[in-house]
Amino acid sequence: MKQKNQIAVLGALVAVALVVWYFNSSKPPVVAGTSTAFQNYQLLAVENPELHREKMEAVQKTEYKSLGRNPFSEIAPPPPEEQKHDKIVAERQPYGPVQPPPPPPPALPASMKFFGYGTVPNGTSRRAFLADGDDVYIVAEGDTLLGRYRVVKINNANLEFEEVSTGRRATVALTQDEAAAPAPPPAS
Repeated sequence: MKQKNQIAVLGALVAVALVVWYFNSSKPPVVAGTSTAFQNYQLLAVENPELHREKMEAVQKTEYKSLGRNPFSEIAPPPPEEQKHDKIVAERQPYGPVQPPPPPPPALPASMKFFGYGTVPNGTSRRAFLADGDDVYIVAEGDTLLGRYRVVKINNANLEFEEVSTGRRATVALTQDEAAAPAPPPAS
């Protein structure tokens, strides 16, 4: 009896396999979402679908010429040569009118000299001492000198100022007065 049951089960499985095969072979398989893609597909507009052999041969004959740079290296490549840049700059011609040179930096009157600086003990800003012949001017940072110059910064060795009307800046160095300098000790 056991063998008869096995043959019956085998017959039933073969029957089920035949039914499944029949339904799968009668219809083409449809995958969800792809049927609309095939329906809306349009061919590319190619006028001449033949191979362009002359273009292929030209591309195959080209040779790779390395610039000497390794793209996998962490070291930066050397800067480009300046000779090429100089040739390009030399070939360029300026267009339009030539710009006039910039005006020279402002200057204090020739007789005025910056001869020192000092600070007030209560912590205010530095004061600069300027001499114009017998006249002495004491100005702080931000003050106006002679109604024409504004003191911007007073440093240890120079005085930075700007011309009020144009905003141009300049610097005057600290001058040493030869008459006030101590005389060298006598040679013995």
